[in-house]
This record gives sequence, C-alpha cells and structure tokens, in this order.
Amino acid sequence: MVTLTRMTGAQFALNPDLIERVDCTPDTVITLVDGTKYIVLESLAEVVAAVRDFRAAVIGAAGSFEHGAETPARRGRLTAVPATDAEGRDRHDGHVDGSAHDLDEPVDGPVVPLTPRSL
Repeated sequence: MVTLTRMTGAQFALNPDLIERVDCTPDTVITLVDGTKYIVLESLAEVVAAVRDFRAAVIGAAGSFEHGAETPARRGRLTAVPATDAEGRDRHDGHVDGSAHDLDEPVDGPVVPLTPRSL
C-alpha cells in the first residue's frame, strides 16, 4: 500500500495494483481500474516514486525469503533442459509430453510439463 494525502489533508492508503493511470490537471488525479478517482496533494512524480518504492520493497522482501534460512518447503530454481545434447543429438525419443522417459539422462524429482495458460 502507498500512503497518499487527500485535498482535505486526510491521509489514506491505496493499493497501487488498482491504479490505472495518474493525471496531472494541475491537481493530481488517480484513476483506479474500476473508475474510482482520487484527487491527492502529492505530485505526479511523487505518486510514481511511491509506487516504484512499494514495488521495490515487495521484490526486496521476496528476495529475503530466497536468501533466508533453509526450510523444508524450499523449492529449487527452474532450469532449462536443452533439446539436444552436447553432440547435437535430439534428447527426445519422439514424446513431447514432458515425461521423464523423454530425456536421455535421469531427472531429479518429478517432471511437470509446462503448458501455456490463458488469462
């Protein structure tokens, strides 16, 4: 959440994920994705900086979980598996379902096929 100030001087917190746009007309008007508008005392640059700082803090906090103490639920990083081996031979035996038998080498852990999903 970012903290902003209404024209009356009252402060409020706004979820920056809901912001569609910020206009400067000369007052700063924040329009949310549902059409709600807020007029705030902060300048356009200050609102953008607040949203940027919020997002940086979220990414920084997520990174601290990655570098924190080991937990049993910790997952490994995803890596790409080349389609060919070092000699240029095809690593697949004709199957394209992503199962472990498609690879010339054993795989640690389960192999889950990656499929695109629609939004």
